[in-house]
Amino acid sequence: MVNKDSKTIESNNTSYKSIIAMMVSLAVPTVMEQILSTLLQYVDTAMVGRLGEDATAAVSVTTTITWLVNSVPFAIAAAALTLVAQAVGARDDKQVKKLSMQAVFLGIIIATIIETLSIVLSPMIPIWMGAEERIIHPASLYFTIISIPLVVRVIGTIMGYCIRACGDTRTPMIISVGTNVLNIVLNMVFIYGLRLGVTGAAIATAIAYSLSGFAMMYIFFKNRMLSWKTTEFTIDTAMMSKVWGLGFPVLLTNVTSCAGYVVFAGLVSSMGTTIFAAHSIAVTAETLFYIPGYGLRTATSTMIGYAVGERNQTRLKKVSRISVAITVGMMILSGIILFFVAYPLMSLFTPVEKVASLGAGMLKLVAFSEPFFGLMIVLEGIYYGMGETRHAFVIETASMWGIRILFTFLCVKVWHLGLTEVWLCMIADNVCKALLFVLFAKKLIVIKDKADHI
Repeated sequence: MVNKDSKTIESNNTSYKSIIAMMVSLAVPTVMEQILSTLLQYVDTAMVGRLGEDATAAVSVTTTITWLVNSVPFAIAAAALTLVAQAVGARDDKQVKKLSMQAVFLGIIIATIIETLSIVLSPMIPIWMGAEERIIHPASLYFTIISIPLVVRVIGTIMGYCIRACGDTRTPMIISVGTNVLNIVLNMVFIYGLRLGVTGAAIATAIAYSLSGFAMMYIFFKNRMLSWKTTEFTIDTAMMSKVWGLGFPVLLTNVTSCAGYVVFAGLVSSMGTTIFAAHSIAVTAETLFYIPGYGLRTATSTMIGYAVGERNQTRLKKVSRISVAITVGMMILSGIILFFVAYPLMSLFTPVEKVASLGAGMLKLVAFSEPFFGLMIVLEGIYYGMGETRHAFVIETASMWGIRILFTFLCVKVWHLGLTEVWLCMIADNVCKALLFVLFAKKLIVIKDKADHI
């Protein structure tokens, strides 16, 4: 299937060569987007960090709440990606338009509610997060400002995933990277040029978010498969319920995972400043080595969605095998590189020898588990593409709280062990998730006849 708005390769071709070519064409822009965005976020964090500890704290204290807020558009976007990709695979242009309409409309409703709550509650949020008195006001103002363009940001996110579902991953990459570059430029203007400090950082972020959202809207309505006229807009409650039915488990997964990360970080912070610093920096440093896996997950979900829409079980199995092989292979290479650059990488983030050495030890340890982490990520993408978001929620939640949090609590509070044991709990969580995903994926793809469900 080929059209001027989609990069999709002829869907009936199920040869491994064709599938690999399509996987690469979809994945490379998304992987590059993730890598470049992460690098630019490092720069953005460093620019705020130059303002001092109070500025960093004012920006960081509401980060967890921001993650929770962002989990809502991602949940709807993930559902839209799955359903639109399935409609594209089925070559049902009307369904593609109608699904995108429902996803965007649902996003507008929920984003309006969340934006209102965020602005109203912004004075209390830093207090609830335990912020010190002197940073409560700047933290509240920062959160208020970045919440103002929330509706535009949510619409842009959902539309971006719809565009990716139609096979165009290059344009969202350009917009995403451009947004991050713009944010850095605006930081220089508002933080340093106009000397607005934390408020300037918030204004820069809000402007960048807004322009990104509007740019994504422009591309969305330029896409023949997705665009609709105002007079064509209709609300289909059954279809909207389907979007929400797929998206809600994703939202629950994000919320429970985010809560787990907060508890996990809290347990580590109780082990002392040096240990927490080494842990935090190592977690940040590792990000660059696994974030490309999430780019491959998006491409995998899209291609799995195509196969489901086509009712092509052969293609479904081949895409699953190829995506797993590519992702795990990439993560093996990533783990090898991480092992050998662990200490130099830590040294870039901290001049304190004790912190750098301790963090480097953790990075070398986690380097061996990168293939399992990659397997977990890509299998989650397969689940999402098949519309099996509930399975992913159960696995993610059970492993996070039943392994990572429970055993970290025992290691820290009962057995009084060190950071190595804590990271082993984190690794065990990732390995367990990967194995559970494999177990259920085999059931969904191999044992069951998928044709009965698509």
